Amino acid sequence: MKILVTGGAGFIGSHACTTLAEAGHDLIIVDNLSNSRADVVDRLKALTGRDIAFREGDIRDGALLDRILADQAIEAVMHFAGLKAVGESVSRPLAYYDNNVRGTLELLGAMRRADVRTLVFSSSATVYGDPAEVPVTENSPRSATSPYARSKLFIEDTLSDLHAAEPDWRIACLRYFNPVGAHESGLIGESPQGIPNNLMPYVAQVAAGMRPYVSVFGGDYPTPDGTGVRDYIHVMDLAEGHLAALNYLGREGGLVTVNLGTGRGYSVLEVIGTFAAASTRPVPHRMVARRPGDVARYWATADLAQRLLGWQARRDLHTMCADAWRWQQTVLANAS
Repeated sequence: MKILVTGGAGFIGSHACTTLAEAGHDLIIVDNLSNSRADVVDRLKALTGRDIAFREGDIRDGALLDRILADQAIEAVMHFAGLKAVGESVSRPLAYYDNNVRGTLELLGAMRRADVRTLVFSSSATVYGDPAEVPVTENSPRSATSPYARSKLFIEDTLSDLHAAEPDWRIACLRYFNPVGAHESGLIGESPQGIPNNLMPYVAQVAAGMRPYVSVFGGDYPTPDGTGVRDYIHVMDLAEGHLAALNYLGREGGLVTVNLGTGRGYSVLEVIGTFAAASTRPVPHRMVARRPGDVARYWATADLAQRLLGWQARRDLHTMCADAWRWQQTVLANAS
């Protein structure tokens, strides 16, 4: 297939591109490079041995999307383009609604005009809010504790309404948990601009001596060690889940919403300890106040993804940390 990948130069999108390209799909990436780098596309070409087209642009530019969808004969879209930091969304809500919600509406409108009706959407487990029970299932109550989560909720509801009105759309909403790690080659990984908002790249920079310590936001949660517990999933497991979802839509069509997670949670201190072991470097940390919008604990049950998509996570926390450290050493260290 010819697939448009929005946000394909970013962390999750770039890893999905490796899996899609290796499966034989032709790709065109659209990315505004607000939290990514254009040279990622060159690494993707080297890694996959395939020509991957790239257009720098914004999904809020409907005219640009119209041209790409028409000129490139696109057959499906994977939608990763979105702002994604929970804490930042609390202080910049308008930016999150504008980019995530308006951008998705522009994308859907362009797809509709081009009669491209297959979409894999990057949703989030934050749509479950602060869950009363874990693990969370796809039927767990939804709520939002941040503008980021609310933007994902709104998009999910939009897609549900769209499919109800126009059942020929084929849509997968993938609610994934905390993507970490990197491609095993060390050629691509998470490379945020400025201070990382996510735990793993921050821990990696501390292990590399680029930052003095990790700030652990909250040590008084009702968890075994007092720190937040999350379902961390290797980004390559996540990428394979997107390919499985695309294949499912090709077979079955319809609208499907599934969790992509490992089925267990790890605390912040467990991640720090495992990373220190994998890197053989010290990772100092300090306890600080809780961060607005964060919840104490959540992890997934991924039974539905296994049953419908034939997918399950295969990589453990040590592999996540070892691969993230390899990326830190082979690319980020050379660029610093």
